[in-house]
Amino acid sequence: MDLNGLSDPYVKLQLGKQRAKTKVVKKNLSPVWDEEFSFRVGDLKEELTICVLDEDKIFNDDFLGQVKMPLSKVLDADNLSLGTQWYQLQPKKKSKSKDYGDIRLMITLSQKSTDKIPIVSHSCSDDHASNSDKSTELTKGLPPTSSNGNLEESAVSEVDDTEPVKEDKSNALSFVDRLFHIFAGKNVEAAMPPSRDLDCPEDLQEASASPETSESQTDDACSNITFDELLKTIESKDQGGEMPQNLQGGILLDQSYVVAPGDLNSLLFSPSSNFLQSLAEFQGNTGLQTEPWRLENGGESLKRVITYTRAATKLVKAVKATEEQAYLKADGKNFAVLTSASTPDVPFGNCFRVEVLFCIMPGPDLPSEDQSSRLVVSWGMNFLQSTMMRGMIENGAKQGLKDSYAQFAYLLSENVKPLDQKDTGSNKEQILASIQTEQESYWKLAFRFFGNFSIISSVFVAFYVLVHILLANPGTIQGLEFPGLDLPDSIGEVVVCGVLVLQGQHFLNVIGRFLQAWNQRGSDHGVKAQGDGWLLTIALIEGSNLAAVDSTGYSDPYVVFTCNGKTKTSSIKFQTLEPQWNEIFEFDAMDDAPSMMDVDVYDFDGPFDEATSLGHAEINFLKSNLSELADVWIPLQGKLAQACQSKLHLRIFLNNTRGTEVVTEYLMKMEKEVGKKINLRSPQTNSTFQKLFGLPPEEFLINDFTCHLKRKMPMQGRLFLSPRIIGFYANLFGHKTKFFFLWEDIEDIQVIPPTLASMASPSLLIILRRGRGMDAKHGAKTVDQDGRLRFHFQSFGSFNVANRTIMALWKARSLSTEQKMQIVEEESEAKSLNSEESGSFLGIEDANMSEVFSSVIPVPMNSLMKVFEGTSLEQSVMEKVGCVDYRITAWESVKPDVYQRQVHYKFAKSVSRYGGEVTSTQQKSLLHDRHGYIVEEVMTLEGIPLGDYFNLHLRYQIEDLGPKLRACNVQVSLGIAWLKSTKNQKRITKNVISSSSARLKEMFSEVENEFMRGK
Repeated sequence: MDLNGLSDPYVKLQLGKQRAKTKVVKKNLSPVWDEEFSFRVGDLKEELTICVLDEDKIFNDDFLGQVKMPLSKVLDADNLSLGTQWYQLQPKKKSKSKDYGDIRLMITLSQKSTDKIPIVSHSCSDDHASNSDKSTELTKGLPPTSSNGNLEESAVSEVDDTEPVKEDKSNALSFVDRLFHIFAGKNVEAAMPPSRDLDCPEDLQEASASPETSESQTDDACSNITFDELLKTIESKDQGGEMPQNLQGGILLDQSYVVAPGDLNSLLFSPSSNFLQSLAEFQGNTGLQTEPWRLENGGESLKRVITYTRAATKLVKAVKATEEQAYLKADGKNFAVLTSASTPDVPFGNCFRVEVLFCIMPGPDLPSEDQSSRLVVSWGMNFLQSTMMRGMIENGAKQGLKDSYAQFAYLLSENVKPLDQKDTGSNKEQILASIQTEQESYWKLAFRFFGNFSIISSVFVAFYVLVHILLANPGTIQGLEFPGLDLPDSIGEVVVCGVLVLQGQHFLNVIGRFLQAWNQRGSDHGVKAQGDGWLLTIALIEGSNLAAVDSTGYSDPYVVFTCNGKTKTSSIKFQTLEPQWNEIFEFDAMDDAPSMMDVDVYDFDGPFDEATSLGHAEINFLKSNLSELADVWIPLQGKLAQACQSKLHLRIFLNNTRGTEVVTEYLMKMEKEVGKKINLRSPQTNSTFQKLFGLPPEEFLINDFTCHLKRKMPMQGRLFLSPRIIGFYANLFGHKTKFFFLWEDIEDIQVIPPTLASMASPSLLIILRRGRGMDAKHGAKTVDQDGRLRFHFQSFGSFNVANRTIMALWKARSLSTEQKMQIVEEESEAKSLNSEESGSFLGIEDANMSEVFSSVIPVPMNSLMKVFEGTSLEQSVMEKVGCVDYRITAWESVKPDVYQRQVHYKFAKSVSRYGGEVTSTQQKSLLHDRHGYIVEEVMTLEGIPLGDYFNLHLRYQIEDLGPKLRACNVQVSLGIAWLKSTKNQKRITKNVISSSSARLKEMFSEVENEFMRGK
């Protein structure tokens, strides 16, 4: 069955070595052929085989079912005929599934004299996927039968007709007659004169030839046609469609060459080209056999088969591989060839096929008159059977293809000149320019919200109730009712009223969400990058198979990209599981090339609501080829994402706008930190370093040191340092040890004093963050109780230089919380000066304040104020209300009777699913009557959706109610200062106020409980 749910069925028939085939019925699950065929019976012990297949223009036709009928069964039937009846299609092998459909046949065995042809004729129709009416009769009749003659005698006297080319000339005319009997049908057979001098029309001869003869003739015909003529044949039938999309596995090669697209196509796929043979020799493959290109499906497709024996690797022995190549498009300028490779001899080789798509298209314009072409090679996996080893198979195939096509690219560059992108500019701008945000129509958006059973049933119930009100008479007043109040009179009516209320509430909620989605249409969160350096550009195209978490069966997804501590947030797509974004995000220029980027997909329900993560992914720029990231589907991780097989379609570009200046500037900066000259390494050294650890070409070596890796036994090797990684390599007696991890993975670096075991030299202990650097686990000395890897390096040739270099690189890539606090303090001081000049007090009046908490707390004011004094009470209370890693600075006087401090903490998962960090500035001052305090706070949110769109302003007013009551009155007001405009202001405001009110209530309740326990 095809992707559209339909098939292109046809029937193949075989009796002995005789074969026939019906026409193909396009896109039908209940086809009717109404055709008749005749076969010569040579042995009554044979059986007639009827196979139903689904035509596939690219690969092998799909098997749909078969029927096998012994001739002996027909011979034993009345009148030598089984009549017209339905036969159930059977699989090739025993299978539990019985839904193969049925086929309707009429099979008759007729007897004729020795000069006649005994035939098995049948008419057929099929319903292989549906239960259609099986009582329908065929309108086409049967050839007349004869009762004269002996069946066995006539059958034995006939000559086998499977090799007509070997018959002598005396049988040539009878062969023509026989072709009429086999394929022309009863009308032609009845009308055929007995004369032996009748000429058969050419088109009838072509149609009536056996498949073997027809295929051999086609091969002979194609072998006499040049490759260019074959291409012109399929070019003439090209309908001008678009190029196929890249396969979902990723891009293996994306390169432009100074050669015309037609010439590049001939180099890669022409039978006269030696490129394929050279590639096989270069990769170590043997036994290369290439079949000629063949036209199929009436000249609409061009195919060939290639077989060879793949070279043995460390993991897989030499195996035979078969590649089926088919042209998907050829119009003279654009060419697309799909290759499907099968290796059944490898483990699980029968479960999958590896598909590779070659797309050749015109390249960028050149200043000279030379033509250029762009070659994009992508890959994908086609799993024929489900297997638990799918992930391992995909990873193994990906690595093998990367190595293979690296050799392919090298050999191709030896034959045609690669295009220097510096001269023409990158095609990044062309790709991004083609991305356009499509605005969804109002009707389509409305259908998404209201086109479901729940809403339709609500409308129907409302209409039903309205009609009932119009038809019903007012009831009598009884019980507790009075005029204007009609109460339910039974339990059933109470239940019905409750259902109606719930239906109405749900309907109003959907209307509200629809209005929000209406306002959000076409929003774009992307902004242009600023500065020079490493520019990271992300094109978010679409999502696929996202999890449904809303009651409507949909989600409101949006995506958050995080790189080097900065975030970019996409727009929110309401009520969809297949979102289309087509948005572009640019991170401001970075001095250092990024190592990782986190991709998180969320369902939007408000900044502080208990939201659901729809999946996450991590992109490692050091382990990914930038050409692969130019167009890639990223599988999402997480329970919901893995259950739904959710994916994101991204296009990622990482460019350096400063060229080699980035390297020299980085080395100069490190020299200041280390206090020692750092020499720029040669291109050959950098290339060797990159190949050693499999790093991208933009990574360069800064320094390397001889040392020992301490595990059970010390291992001598070299420690390599680059801007983004620290790696170790050792080769002792042929046993190689190699690993690396990122600077961002390091949590702490400790200097171990010299000991006798370390040869009186200090050692370095590097501790990674929990769950990080697992690829380097084999090099770790121990794993502590928190699951952190610990690496121990000792016996450095120059410990001081190595230590200073390692510490400088680590600090450059990692920013501690204390450093963040220092930056916040510097920024807050600048804001404080601006506030004093403008006369505003922390900018509170810039936000519209509203009261969110007011209560009398039975705690003396001095005890209550301890929650703002940095005491253990404050630490305990704030941790209980969901503030993790709570850090504060001491109060400092900024004005007479006005004190200020900084607060930094993270949200616990119980407060916000997204986590996030809060950096706030608090000011404390006395009330005018000096019987209380005012604490004002400005909060900056990071790491939560739309957190950079607003700041939160809080004002705590605490008044002492006197020594007799031993209580104080607490009033808290909250305001939101919007930094950017958004359509979600009302929704966010409502969510923030409700969440803050609950959190404040919990906070002061904990203060009261702590006070009561301390009495």
